[in-house]
Amino acid sequence: MKTHRIASRGRLGERRIRFTFDNNPYEGLEGDTLASALLANGIHLTGRSFKYHRPRGILGAGSEEPSALVEVRRDAARRQPNIRATQQPLYQGLEAVSQNRWPTLDFDVGAVNSLFGRFLTAGFYYKTFMWPKSFWARVYEPNIRAAAGLGSAPEEADPDIYANRFLHCDVLVVGGGPAGLTAALAAAENGDEVVICDENERFGGWLRVESDTALVDGKPGMRWVDATVARLVSMPNVRLLPRTQAFGYYAQNMVALGEKLTEHEATPAADAPRERQWQVRAEKVVLACGAIERPLVFPDNDRPGVMLASAGRQYLNEYGVAVGRRVCVFTAHDAAYFAALDLKAAGVDVPAIIDLREEPETAPIREARAAGIEVLTGYGVKAVRGGKRVRGIVLEELRTGGDNRGIECDALLMSGGFTPSVHLFSQSRGGLTFVEGLQSFVPGKPAQNCVPVGAGNGTFDLAAAFAEAQAAVGGKGAMPTVAGLAPHGGGVAGATPAVKRPGAGKAFVDWQNDVTAKDIGLAVAEGFRSVEHIKRFTTNGMATDQGKTSNINGLGIAAEKLGRSMPEVGLTTFRAPFTPITFGTIAGRAKGALFDPVRRTPIHDSAAAEGAVFEDVGQWKRAWYFPKNESMDEAVVRECRTVREAGGLFDASTLGKIEVTGRDAAKFLDLIYATPLSNLAVGRCRYVILLSEPGFVIDDGIAARIDENRWHVTTTTGGAPRVLNMMEDYRQTEFPELDVWLTSITEEWGTIAVQGPKARELVAPFVEGLDISAAAMPHMSVGMATVMGLPCRFFRVSFTGETGFELNLPADGVRAVWDRLREAARPLGLVPYGTETMHVLRAEKGYIIIGQETDGTMTADDAGLGWAVSKKKADFVGKRGMTRPDLLAPNRKQLVGLRTVNPLTVLEEGAQIVADPNEPVPMTMIGHVTSSYRSAALGRSFALAVVRNGRARMGERLFVPMPDGPIEVEVVNPVFFDPEGERLHG
Repeated sequence: MKTHRIASRGRLGERRIRFTFDNNPYEGLEGDTLASALLANGIHLTGRSFKYHRPRGILGAGSEEPSALVEVRRDAARRQPNIRATQQPLYQGLEAVSQNRWPTLDFDVGAVNSLFGRFLTAGFYYKTFMWPKSFWARVYEPNIRAAAGLGSAPEEADPDIYANRFLHCDVLVVGGGPAGLTAALAAAENGDEVVICDENERFGGWLRVESDTALVDGKPGMRWVDATVARLVSMPNVRLLPRTQAFGYYAQNMVALGEKLTEHEATPAADAPRERQWQVRAEKVVLACGAIERPLVFPDNDRPGVMLASAGRQYLNEYGVAVGRRVCVFTAHDAAYFAALDLKAAGVDVPAIIDLREEPETAPIREARAAGIEVLTGYGVKAVRGGKRVRGIVLEELRTGGDNRGIECDALLMSGGFTPSVHLFSQSRGGLTFVEGLQSFVPGKPAQNCVPVGAGNGTFDLAAAFAEAQAAVGGKGAMPTVAGLAPHGGGVAGATPAVKRPGAGKAFVDWQNDVTAKDIGLAVAEGFRSVEHIKRFTTNGMATDQGKTSNINGLGIAAEKLGRSMPEVGLTTFRAPFTPITFGTIAGRAKGALFDPVRRTPIHDSAAAEGAVFEDVGQWKRAWYFPKNESMDEAVVRECRTVREAGGLFDASTLGKIEVTGRDAAKFLDLIYATPLSNLAVGRCRYVILLSEPGFVIDDGIAARIDENRWHVTTTTGGAPRVLNMMEDYRQTEFPELDVWLTSITEEWGTIAVQGPKARELVAPFVEGLDISAAAMPHMSVGMATVMGLPCRFFRVSFTGETGFELNLPADGVRAVWDRLREAARPLGLVPYGTETMHVLRAEKGYIIIGQETDGTMTADDAGLGWAVSKKKADFVGKRGMTRPDLLAPNRKQLVGLRTVNPLTVLEEGAQIVADPNEPVPMTMIGHVTSSYRSAALGRSFALAVVRNGRARMGERLFVPMPDGPIEVEVVNPVFFDPEGERLHG
């Protein structure tokens, strides 16, 4: 059934395309959208509304569409819900399904909600679901969750590929209408690198709506568009991105674009990305975003067949589709007259134009009357007849309330004026200005280097828009001429008079969320005054269209109810994204194995060859333990015993490493770390702690002074990016006068830790150019050496309490050194050990791990690290925070050791600690276990914990409540092994 095609209209191809909607077969033409193809087949009913399940049809023709949301299916995994039918290109075999209905679109059981409409007013859920309290978990929440949303997300994993690109340009033009094309061409002719994007498959903007009588440079508007696009395509400094939505405008002129690459293809290549995100950083952004037509708020304005006038005109002129056989027009704006005139000229019956304005006398009105269309000024629509499709309208004469005639029609076009699309400008933090004549907000003072032009700037005269576009980029070319295009402005915002009549039907402001004019009035009556609160109480503008057609009308109604002007009430905040985007577009290639990239150390393969079991530490794969036909516990006990008795090799390559250089490097580090560093001699190392501004420990490491102006600073594995970012932030914002440079060298150097009594015996034969004897290189020293022909930053440090060395070697050569050391270690009895053994050995010495012994609320003193904090430095990060009364208060939790009365009992990490196991519930928790292990060296279990006023409790008995009964523990010094530190200096 193709009786709604107008052969003399449209700019589509001739190839027929088959598709289905709700399993019914239809045909469209090449270039159709799903919406235009449905309308061509006489289909207006496309979905059901969210709350009342009222029939919903196609309202618009682009991204403003709030109602015609469908699910597009390619296969079970490729189901995309909430696709705007107005933006879905037609392709051969497209399968679309309506949403939010059961069992069928035509007969939806959920429509019963309409019978209870007077009980389902705005905010009813806030009041209804409060009592009885026990119903929330068992009744209310499950049913609310079941009813929430429109489409259903696919359950299968997304098999598609998504891409991500970064781009820099001189000028980014958002919007491919006449103003945007003019700005892009002028900038390109100036020699700028230009990117122009448009959300539609075809450039042209408003000229796509106009008939061919609209002339630009003497040719039909769309021919001028095609010629301009061809010119831009031929220019090497221009990139055109159709089907690309600018969805977010961020700081420093970064605009995020979402490009649909294969949504218009019937059989995309298997390796072709479905969508691509562009992150564009532009010197200047030209916002040629156009305007969105405002609907009118009148009773029953949501019937399928009630549409925006501009949409009806675009379907005719762009797609060759008449939205009805007998079409009425309801307006408060001249633009709707051109829709009526175009329909009339195409042979469509247009019985009447109903104009809210009392005595407008403009050229379009005279043209309409001359064309034989009845024009009723000072009239309004008081009712729409029909259920699942418009069957007619009922009018009223506004001054008297009389002349309640009815007119038969199968479509009604409406226009309340145009709202400039200021979303991106607002996202850029630009200020908005209210223009009374437009009844809308327009861009005001920009916060970034962006220039709004054209209708998006409130400029509805095309000649003036061309001039704005040229000026925005300093264009010097000839200005395009314009003929057959009338400028238009004005319009209304808010509800029409019929809404206030007793017994009036529901007048919708937000089509998707079923928000009516009455709902907004109720919000004001309930005491809401802020437009943001009204929005949330009613959900107006919170649907997937984000208020594109509802915000201004909702604001107008609220302003009238509050007795204030619209600018006094204000506008809700525009947030990204401009239109919904898929998670795939955001994630790009970060899915599957690339979702969280796996990082492997240069020594990884050697550890794997030796049978290591790996654990995930952040993104790193770290050797956890090296089993020899034994359990994890047995392997760890063996590794611990071997390191204490002979020695071991440990892959410490994951440690964060930052090179700090420059004349002021020492001064800078003194300001960053709580530990004093400027007095550290060249060739020496020092343990350092990093505090947050509030005074809490957030990282630790080793600072080694390689030479006068060069430092090698280590961080925890997980803290590397955070610490570097913090340093860079302070360098740029707080201490910009300092001559200092920061470089991440985490992956430049691989690190081998050799620990134990025989550590020196193992490494000495391989070290050249450096005396590593105990006398020449005491604990906490650093020197430059050569190991197997490779440069080495050779550290004398230990995280086990044993004699220890850390060899920092170039990453591409460190594995060869590891393999040689491993072979040399066999006859000496040394073994490789993993992170679990490292944890046990360090805990035996009372060495903390950031994030295990600390939780973001521990001070240096709490952690027993007060000795590492400078008492003399005038300033450092966290110094003032440390003096807060709450951080100096008595009874803070402090690091202690715990020894279980039963030496075989290993406490659970995280277990709570109490003083009185018989205290009634809720018991007073005074601390918790942070680390707990079985120790081969101690011959028993032990633990570290943080306990309130812990250092004063030495020798005290406390209890760890567990399901099988409390476990008795004794508070002891956290250093369990070699408390005098003699083994460090061997």
